[in-house]
Amino acid sequence: MAQYEFENGVNDCLKKLEAPLSKGPVPRWQRKERERILASTGKPLSPLQTTSRNHVNSKLSSKTQTHTPGKRAKTPTKTPQKSPKKFGLSPRGDRFIPSRPLVDCEWSHFQIMQGTDSGEANCEMEVEGNSQYYSNMAENLQSSSSNGKILHFKSGAPVAREGHQNQLRVLYCQSKPAAPKAKSTRHIPQAEDRILDAPELLDDYYLNLLDWGSINQLALALSGAVYTWNPSTGETQHLFQLEGEDYISSVSWIDQGSILAVGSSNGQVQLWDVAQAKCVRVMGGHAARVGSLAWNSFILSSGSRSGAIHHHDVRVASHHVGSLIGHSQEVCGMQWSPDGKLLASGGNDNVLNIWTQRGASDDAATPLHTLTHHQAAVKAVAWCPWQPNVLASGGGTADRHIRFWNANTGSCLSSVDTNSQVCALIWSKEYKELVSGHGFSQNQLTIWKYPAMSRVMELTGHMSRILHMTMSPDGQFVASAAADETLRLWKCFASQQKSKKTSSKGLRSEGKGLMSCMKVR
Repeated sequence: MAQYEFENGVNDCLKKLEAPLSKGPVPRWQRKERERILASTGKPLSPLQTTSRNHVNSKLSSKTQTHTPGKRAKTPTKTPQKSPKKFGLSPRGDRFIPSRPLVDCEWSHFQIMQGTDSGEANCEMEVEGNSQYYSNMAENLQSSSSNGKILHFKSGAPVAREGHQNQLRVLYCQSKPAAPKAKSTRHIPQAEDRILDAPELLDDYYLNLLDWGSINQLALALSGAVYTWNPSTGETQHLFQLEGEDYISSVSWIDQGSILAVGSSNGQVQLWDVAQAKCVRVMGGHAARVGSLAWNSFILSSGSRSGAIHHHDVRVASHHVGSLIGHSQEVCGMQWSPDGKLLASGGNDNVLNIWTQRGASDDAATPLHTLTHHQAAVKAVAWCPWQPNVLASGGGTADRHIRFWNANTGSCLSSVDTNSQVCALIWSKEYKELVSGHGFSQNQLTIWKYPAMSRVMELTGHMSRILHMTMSPDGQFVASAAADETLRLWKCFASQQKSKKTSSKGLRSEGKGLMSCMKVR
């Protein structure tokens, strides 16, 4: 009996397993159907509305009971219908086709054509606010130019505005700058003509220790000694030696003659007659070293580390005839214009001043122009020999620009970025070119074609930055002294008159030969 009861119990359990499930999770297709019905009615799915859910469940359960018991219901497809949207039915438009009932075109057209005063006033206020915002942003970004662009889809980047500098300009690019190169119509030797040793040459950017006089002699200061060298004969003369720890800070030849002015670290200016190797005068007055000297006929101007410029008339006993106070730091570059009417002075305060000749005898004189475009010390100053009102100036490490000025108006004519410290500038009157001496990283002499400022030639050879440059009286050679303690002579400007003479001689000889041949025939 127990065996039969066990079998009957097993059969009852199997029948229950074959029967449809009355309790358990609702199939997925039923849940989807219920969500679709609720979405179509526009009623939110809220747990508070239990009556509607019970009603739907009862409908769904009645549908499920129609299936034959004992047979499993067919598995519905995974996506029998589209998934319902998460929002209720509301008049919406397509992404590209708007919903026309919600767009009142006539009213919109009327508002556009009406142009009410209030709308115009609001627009004006908005435009004023935007313009003020844009101007403030441009001022903070240091881009006052209205033509400034962020992206420039052309061959090169837009040129920075005048005086633009950033904090990383003291870093240099190691590669040579890609600048336009002028076509050279002459041969320029790339190697030095001569190399001379200059031991104990002070590596000081603010001093002027080299000059070439009209008597064709080079004067060079080495620490506390002054030497002269004659390129024609090759003779070297030791002029004098300072005592103690004093050193020579500047040298300058008089325009015509054998008088050499020497500035020293003790604030004195000495005048030496090189032909007789004799000191003819000692002039004081400066409170610090004299780093720059400039002659204007018999007037000698001396610039000091204190920022003062003194004028000395070397013909009279009371030599001091005037002072100029226009620099807050050391005066490191000075030169008189070719006509002797204007004096240019550059200082370590990044200022370039232009003075008139009348101010030489006035202690309360003010500069004719004060130019502050440079971002570093202004040592290199040079007047154009064929345009007396044009001045060229070069900036130091943080500036690296050569700028050209109209001395009459004080306006900047043009500027060029040399990508290197500018130590000296020299004009060539015969070729209408400019030579500049540079420091790191190439330590080169660059010949520029003026006014296009295209590179004609770059002369390399110095191992350290070039400190001083000067030109021979005939204008053919340029001498450069660098921190590598060498003095090098470069034949940059061969005389055109000699080449013309040789060519004319050749033509004459050819003509004579032709005439003789004709006579023989």
